[in-house]
Amino acid sequence: MGRVTVRRPVRMLSPEGQRRRSDSLAAEEPLELRVGGKPLAVTMRTPGNDVELAHGFLLSEGVIGSSADVFSARYCDSVDDTGRNTYNVLDIALADGVPPPDTGVERNFYTTSSCGVCGKAALDAVKLKTRFPPGKSPFAVTPEVLAGLPDALRAKQRVFASTGGLHAAALFSSDGTLLAVREDVGRHNAVDKVLGWALLENRVPLADSGLLVSGRASFELVQKAAMAGVPLLAAVSAPSSLAVELAEENGITLVGFLRGASMNLYTGEHRVLAAIPS
Repeated sequence: MGRVTVRRPVRMLSPEGQRRRSDSLAAEEPLELRVGGKPLAVTMRTPGNDVELAHGFLLSEGVIGSSADVFSARYCDSVDDTGRNTYNVLDIALADGVPPPDTGVERNFYTTSSCGVCGKAALDAVKLKTRFPPGKSPFAVTPEVLAGLPDALRAKQRVFASTGGLHAAALFSSDGTLLAVREDVGRHNAVDKVLGWALLENRVPLADSGLLVSGRASFELVQKAAMAGVPLLAAVSAPSSLAVELAEENGITLVGFLRGASMNLYTGEHRVLAAIPS
């Protein structure tokens, strides 16, 4: 497995002077995802939890809906100049009867660590219809539960603490318990990893869970939540206009600027049980 962090020498400048020291960086390596031996996507990710990432990606693309839809996942065909396996190519074999990804829409299969949908070449390929509509989920939380989530997430971000360079995503219950936390250089990869965990644990659809992300709420993250049946998405930063529109369309509660007891409710405010007194 690839390294999660990399040590590099740096020259550090400050008002007190300068010194040389070793710095810990978040690792970023390409992962080529194949389905049935055919290349599907390449994403830049932090190595680790790659099988979860692949399951979450295929779930959010509408290819699979349960762990039973995947027959096997194996690393293959990726060695460096010394013959060492780099673990940067993962081949997914779908179960019998599961249709392969639709190849009818032209796609640019490269996605960066910051963007999960920019690799799609046609606008009609961007918007996907979920098989797990979250709109009727009874999931609800209190403002106090939401207020405690960012600190709880930060406490679980082991690699962020040493590098300062990773996003995080977490699934949480209505009482604020963090069910799974994953880190990655890419926002969408961190979300794919927690959704993949849920799929492998047979928790999808996630009608009884919320999704927390450490950055902004983009269109792609709302779409991933919708594809997994997540009824509430909370972000510590701002949502985009398309994210709000898609959340409203899918009946998802969207919370932004979640910082302590302060937060903005953009859609689905009925799932936040009481307003914080002004």
